[in-house]
Amino acid sequence: MDMKLELVFLPVSDVDRAKAFYTDKVGFIADHDHTVSDEIRFVQLTPPGSACSIAIGRGLVEGEPGSVRGLQMVVADIEAARAELVERGVEVSGIEDLDWGRFVSFADPDGNKWSLQQLPQWRG
Repeated sequence: MDMKLELVFLPVSDVDRAKAFYTDKVGFIADHDHTVSDEIRFVQLTPPGSACSIAIGRGLVEGEPGSVRGLQMVVADIEAARAELVERGVEVSGIEDLDWGRFVSFADPDGNKWSLQQLPQWRG
């Protein structure tokens, strides 16, 4: 049985501010922005090249804005990815080199935390 993770919900306090951050600064693609009712708004955003998207909005998730930790995206070139985020105005950590990869981290305006990982060149 195949199981594919395709959508992760993030709690945010201001949908328009979060959408602008993820599209304008981080470079995600805005797939959907649909207001279902006064209580429900669904916004789906996808990182370029990803099979998994995030959903932000109103009336979608019970968590506190900024409570999500440990979201991770894999990139081919950590230096280039970090430079692009900095150029777009994202506050990004320095590069951390570990045995299992190279990492940088950032947070959205509410404090939901992300990391980018460049996988190590495994030697067999």
